Amino acid sequence: MNKVGVIMGSKSDLPIMQDAIDILKGFDLEVEVDIVSAHRTPDKLFDYGKHAHTRGFSVIIAGAGGAAHLPGMIASLSPLPVIGVPIKSRNSIDGWDSILSILQMPGGVPVATVALDGAKNAGILAAQIIGAHDSLTLDKIVAFKENLKVKVNESAKDLQ
Repeated sequence: MNKVGVIMGSKSDLPIMQDAIDILKGFDLEVEVDIVSAHRTPDKLFDYGKHAHTRGFSVIIAGAGGAAHLPGMIASLSPLPVIGVPIKSRNSIDGWDSILSILQMPGGVPVATVALDGAKNAGILAAQIIGAHDSLTLDKIVAFKENLKVKVNESAKDLQ
């Protein structure tokens, strides 16, 4: 099953994480969205992290702001690839706290990290991970990348 879990620390993260959800659905991948707070619902976090691979997920995208422990904690519990999305929240230090919390993981607990508020790229990366073993998804990624090239070439022509 090519299902992606998209989790976030709070509902206020949804406007950013929606970009990942939209991209994944555009690649016809199944998406399950939930709120899992590392600090306010630790039991739910532990259950999600320990059992995600038994629930048919291939990849987990975890977005969080502030201290942003969600992606790293999920990665510590799950054998699945985790992509972290640092989110600039209202209590953030220009987003740097979130970036560094997700980026600076100890050896043995990797989290692929995208740019601040970069949920769109997280969705694309998740699709690429799935595409490495699913030819239908891979074909959609190839077409997506080709379309990016076409858009750039059209923009360049507009400058002429």
